[in-house]
Amino acid sequence: MAEFILEIGTEEMPARFVPRLAAELEQTVARLLGEAMIEHEGVRTYATPRRITAHVAGMADMQRQQEETVTGPPARIAFDGDGNLTKAGQGFAKTQGVEEGALFRLETDKGEYLAVRKTVGGGRSLDILPAICVRSVESLSFPKKMRWGGYDFAFGRPIRWLLALLDEAVVEFSVENLTAGRTTRGHRVLGPGPFAVASADRYFSVVEKECRVVIDPETRKQAIVDGGNRLAAALGGEIVWHEGLLDEVANLVEYPRPLIGDIDPRYLELPREVLLTSMQSHQKSFGVQGPDGRLLPHFLTTLNIEPVDIALVKKGWERVLKARLEDARFFWEADCKVDFQTWLGKLENVVFLGPLGSVGDKSRRIGTLCAALAETLAGSKGILPGEFEAYAQAGRLSKADLVSDMVIEFDTLQGKMGGIYAERAGKGDIVSRGIYEQYLPAGPDSPVPSSLSGAFVSMADKADTLAGCFGLGKAPTGANDPYALRRCALGIIRIIMEHDLDMDLETFLTTAQEAYAKDIPWKVAREESLAKLLDFFGQRLRALFTGQGIETRVVDAALGAGFSDIRTLKARLDALDAFSREPDFEQAVLTFKRAANIIRKQGDEAGQELTGGYDPDLFEGEHETAFGTRLEENAPRFDALWENGDFAGLLGLLRELRPSVDGFFDNVMVMCDDAAVRLNRLNLLKALVDRLGRLADFNALQV
Repeated sequence: MAEFILEIGTEEMPARFVPRLAAELEQTVARLLGEAMIEHEGVRTYATPRRITAHVAGMADMQRQQEETVTGPPARIAFDGDGNLTKAGQGFAKTQGVEEGALFRLETDKGEYLAVRKTVGGGRSLDILPAICVRSVESLSFPKKMRWGGYDFAFGRPIRWLLALLDEAVVEFSVENLTAGRTTRGHRVLGPGPFAVASADRYFSVVEKECRVVIDPETRKQAIVDGGNRLAAALGGEIVWHEGLLDEVANLVEYPRPLIGDIDPRYLELPREVLLTSMQSHQKSFGVQGPDGRLLPHFLTTLNIEPVDIALVKKGWERVLKARLEDARFFWEADCKVDFQTWLGKLENVVFLGPLGSVGDKSRRIGTLCAALAETLAGSKGILPGEFEAYAQAGRLSKADLVSDMVIEFDTLQGKMGGIYAERAGKGDIVSRGIYEQYLPAGPDSPVPSSLSGAFVSMADKADTLAGCFGLGKAPTGANDPYALRRCALGIIRIIMEHDLDMDLETFLTTAQEAYAKDIPWKVAREESLAKLLDFFGQRLRALFTGQGIETRVVDAALGAGFSDIRTLKARLDALDAFSREPDFEQAVLTFKRAANIIRKQGDEAGQELTGGYDPDLFEGEHETAFGTRLEENAPRFDALWENGDFAGLLGLLRELRPSVDGFFDNVMVMCDDAAVRLNRLNLLKALVDRLGRLADFNALQV
């Protein structure tokens, strides 16, 4: 087996490009080798800001050979009436590069065709790899590409060198003016090169020792963590690691060297969030905290060199960070002199979204929705009447920090700074936590607000945006979702489920619509907008649950029974999912679907509306009586189990009921001649179907 290396050397790539390019190159090379029938033991890729490398440790020297049957034109076209090849048949032989005698007739499901058996493959890997390399380079994608010099080829950054080796042999290919060779380049300062690589198995040694490059991003990342932890421990602290920033820093450097810098202790008076944001967002550095969780007057940064004068480099980093912290302290002191009422006044001049008014209008609507949520959930969540105003105030003040100096400068701190300012102003925990956590969850994997007030403000903010956008006809279409409405809906769903909120989604969305002023020029009528909103939530719920691995038919059945009560929907779905794995599930579904189908098909012909009310005196025979009696006996148990949210028990109750339902269907004619008896039997089935419909839409369960 041979060893193969492909290296694409570039100008420095943005850190966000690096891991994606490595993954994309790995998939592309593996796919192209498979298509070329070159067997290998797997592709691994590595990337730094200046290079993307694909490595195949074990590659066959030759293509795999295999015989394949190639079909040509139908026999009626390939042969004339005398059985001789026509021009079409002769052309097929010529195209396939075989003698006419090698052709044969092949019988298929579609008829008889001309065919030939060919042996394909068997070529040298060294001859096939150049085309694979060119396609691999050209297939890499970027948000934006650039051209350089006078060349037509576009790439994320200018390509400066290409290396491609199969053992000792150079894989010769070209991209514009560059031809692949055996030369690589190293770290710009520590080992610029160029360096010749004698063979593929020497590549990693040359890169590490002569180029002075750590090519594996996971190794770079671990070096930063190990070095940072060691330096922080010497100071009696620990690094405040941020996983996203750690990934970014590891892809900014080729030779990571952690360095601890110092800050003036007076800056520790700033809120923790401000200090960490100044370090992380602007300087790509990490904070250092003590055993008590309080920040220490130090920070960790990562160099890309081994400086001759480490003290001078350290001083430079400290000077730059000091300037950022000085700005932050100025904004903090300025904001602390301003009260919330001043900020609320400024919000009146900040536009929310076209005809939906200002951000001040939005904050008033959020306050209204928060108060409504508090009143609705007071009993189940132990909210005291005297706290309603605090929840409303959390909503009203939620956007005030948008016009604060700190958030204007550090926009990632919106919400957090409002919560800090509210706590400092003595607004209380309900208000400050509600403001602080209002933007959670930020994505499908981020946490929801931990506090009830944070949950209310977040839900109110998202519902207000949804109601406004849908009313203006700005519902998402396809992949286009400029107002992140899908994320808003999913956030509300997650908050309801994770906080176990006993509330009605339709009522909540209606309240969000009604909070808007009457003079808003809606493009979609309120009733139509609400219907579309509910359907939108249904789609998000479907995507959420199927994404968790639950069968689509089970999800559809649970949603079909209603999803306005999301809290009980999740419990119903879990019970139905477990029930779907039981051995008698399919037979139970068929039984109950039969009842639903009869009601659907015969209900309109019954002569009057079916109510589910029936008269036991009209029962005829033991099977009808047994079914009606069993249904009546189970009614109190059904209501009790429903009240307690025991949906597994409810499905078990249906299992008990099924034998009597089967007996009814096997022995009783529902559509009999007696109109009164027929109507009574339809209402008996209607009573069953109404009960079933609260659990699931059994018609959605395809069995």
